[in-house]
Amino acid sequence: MTAAEQLRARARYRRLGMQAALVVVTLLAVWGAVSNAQYNLTRLNMTSGFGFLERGTGWNYSFSLVERSINDSYAYTLFIGLLNTLFVGFICIVTTTIFGFLIGTMRDVRHPALRFAASVYVQIFRNIPLILQAIFLYAILIHMGGPRQAVSLGDVAFLSGRGAMLPGLNVSPTVAVALLLASLALGVALILARPVFWRGLALWAGGSLGLALAVALVLRPEGESLLSLPQLQGLRFTGGISVPIELFALIAAITLYGSAYVAEIVRGGLAQVPRGLVEAGQALGLSRAAIWSRIKVPMALRSIIPPLGNQWIFMMKATTIGIAIGFSDLFYITVNAISQSGQTLELIAMLMLTFLAINYSIALFTNWLNARLQLKEH
Repeated sequence: MTAAEQLRARARYRRLGMQAALVVVTLLAVWGAVSNAQYNLTRLNMTSGFGFLERGTGWNYSFSLVERSINDSYAYTLFIGLLNTLFVGFICIVTTTIFGFLIGTMRDVRHPALRFAASVYVQIFRNIPLILQAIFLYAILIHMGGPRQAVSLGDVAFLSGRGAMLPGLNVSPTVAVALLLASLALGVALILARPVFWRGLALWAGGSLGLALAVALVLRPEGESLLSLPQLQGLRFTGGISVPIELFALIAAITLYGSAYVAEIVRGGLAQVPRGLVEAGQALGLSRAAIWSRIKVPMALRSIIPPLGNQWIFMMKATTIGIAIGFSDLFYITVNAISQSGQTLELIAMLMLTFLAINYSIALFTNWLNARLQLKEH
């Protein structure tokens, strides 16, 4: 064996020794933590395990997409919290992406007033902590007037201190949740089918809307219209979709904050499009809208998607600030479950694993989308 080979072998053995030592230290640390936790639980006469999930909670909370009662088990209550988190996260991802693209495009236009307004928006909402924005917005909304003093938007939507009343399909909440799950399933099926991105997006939007209208036509109450509009009757609104003030404030705060970051991502992506491609479009006589939709956006998406995926993951994690304004997301329900059951380790582990699975799924989707949008080599 030559001297060089001996040096490489020694270096390899040294790396293996360091890796083995790291594994041993990690195992000892985990063993020590588990042993210490078991000792403290025994000293406090507390039992470990997941048997508590079958017990009833005995407490209520503010919002749920499905039927609930105070006698529900911990497992069912945590499932409701998971649904609430996924619901808010999905809505915030959609709204922040849409508003972020609009504001980012405004920062790229030639009109100085639009660029200035977009820049002011980004600098304000990006530099104020999200939790402060949520609390401030919630404090403003809860001090609005009652239903009779509600702010009207075309007499089809209303906002008051009790929440927002919006028009919606005339179906039960359970059917609405089923439609949302069907829309997600359709999206997963289209992802597996791997169509062209814009075609797949159009198929998903059109299919979800068509399915919702078809189900509403079949399952609506007899003699009633397809849409349910909110109407003021006495001291409250009837009909439509009732959005609690906590949910409305949380979605609005995350959307305002997140869209400022998405706008910067979009502006940076549009700025990276080669000037020659834009000039080529102008030479072909394309309008500014056509250049934006056919040249700048398709090229910018290749640099926008990776950081945009990070923002999607952040939007999902940002739902945990709902605890500050009383919204019953998974984090809020987990904290209450810990205070009621005392099963801290089990509930924290479940919470971490749940968010790990959700955010890892978003990361996988982002990686797939980024790979589909990359330029193919010939």
